Amino acid sequence: MKVLIIEGRFYEEIVDELVKGAVAELNKQGVTYDRFDVPGAMEVPQVMNLAIKSDKKYDGVISLGCVIRGETSHYDIVADESAAMLLKLACAYNMPLGNGILTVESREQAKIRADSTGKNKGGDAAQACLRLMEIQKQFNDNSDKQTVGF
Repeated sequence: MKVLIIEGRFYEEIVDELVKGAVAELNKQGVTYDRFDVPGAMEVPQVMNLAIKSDKKYDGVISLGCVIRGETSHYDIVADESAAMLLKLACAYNMPLGNGILTVESREQAKIRADSTGKNKGGDAAQACLRLMEIQKQFNDNSDKQTVGF
């Protein structure tokens, strides 16, 4: 199994901690990974799209980053659009996704959620991705069973 970690690095110290948690979880499970970094959360879906359409094959994607509310509506746009596009790509291409892009009110909230010895949202994103990979495998393993339409 191989996973792609995409890091929106706008808040370096926050993302470093998210990566620490995600990588620890992947290592614990024996899953290999590649890492790509981009400037911020809005660029993460673009790299996911490139990866899906490339010759490289990944079994899942973990998106990591942080969006902190500021004085303008920029927060809402970045938080909403990056999350929506990640989910659209994941569903359209059946790509297991662990979304670890934090959307918080303050840097302090971000630090608490990113802390790999605390809330460990990077580890949570890795666990979500791995669980979705398991579920996808179950569906693929049952592909010879009766088809049910909706």
